[in-house]
Amino acid sequence: MKKITILVPCYNEEKSLPLLHVRLATLMDSMTAYEWELLLVNDGSRDGTMDVVRELRAMDSRVGYIDLSRNFGKERAMLAGMDHATGDCMVIMDADLQDPPEVIPEMIKHWEDGWEDVYARRISRGKESWLRRKLSLCYYNVLQKTTKVDVLQNVGDFRLIDRKCIDALKQMRECERYTKGLFSWMGFKKKEITFDRHDRAAGESSFDLFKLMLLGIDGITSFTTAPLRFATVLGFAVSVFAFIYMCYVLVKTLIWGDPVAGYPTLIIVILFLGGVQLISLGIIGEYLGRIFNETKDRPVYIVREKEM
Repeated sequence: MKKITILVPCYNEEKSLPLLHVRLATLMDSMTAYEWELLLVNDGSRDGTMDVVRELRAMDSRVGYIDLSRNFGKERAMLAGMDHATGDCMVIMDADLQDPPEVIPEMIKHWEDGWEDVYARRISRGKESWLRRKLSLCYYNVLQKTTKVDVLQNVGDFRLIDRKCIDALKQMRECERYTKGLFSWMGFKKKEITFDRHDRAAGESSFDLFKLMLLGIDGITSFTTAPLRFATVLGFAVSVFAFIYMCYVLVKTLIWGDPVAGYPTLIIVILFLGGVQLISLGIIGEYLGRIFNETKDRPVYIVREKEM
């Protein structure tokens, strides 16, 4: 009998988890041809999430859990789940029920047909602000144009991956993780399905606009060196412009005897060049920071407690 693991990273989801378990239990009870494992990874929640997880474990032996020692972030929590998953395949989904469990049977069907990575593309994005939707689409367009990896648009972490994919992802131990890009980078046979994303069943999202922006920076710095090249091209363009302007001022002064440009012009040029330098240093600093974190070789996550 094949075994399917459902991995759910949890952060402050005490209200959503009981609702999620009811929906997943109905699904698992209806598909008796498979053995099931519901793996909940508590990513340092500050509410009663861990108490709810223990209650679910006590009432359903299919539920296992990993309690991380602090909040390491969703990307590392997913790796913790992959390290401990025992299924022949694994479904990754959020705890807030924006990813409907009713889509999972379709994923399993395609997996049985030989597909190794069945990913779900959102037709609609649920209750989401216009600004956030537009910024997300713009970000994916920029990332796609600056990297050689085919990053899928409107595709999150909701997917089914085969044991081969799980083992491949477990080999990638970088601390600064961008799993959406890793899914694309690892290859394997991919199959797309579509779904309408629902609104949150309970609670509030922990991802505000600032955190999403940081996640976007992680994605760009993980899968492309385009910002470094942009800094190089910008510096070269500014140097060429400065040289041409210098020649213009020199010739103009020699021929017409015009005085050197005044104070306002100098201030504008200095501020502009200073801004270019700071931008370039900031881009270089982002990459150096990632190198610094990786060279420490610390564990990607630390487990406080687990029960499988």
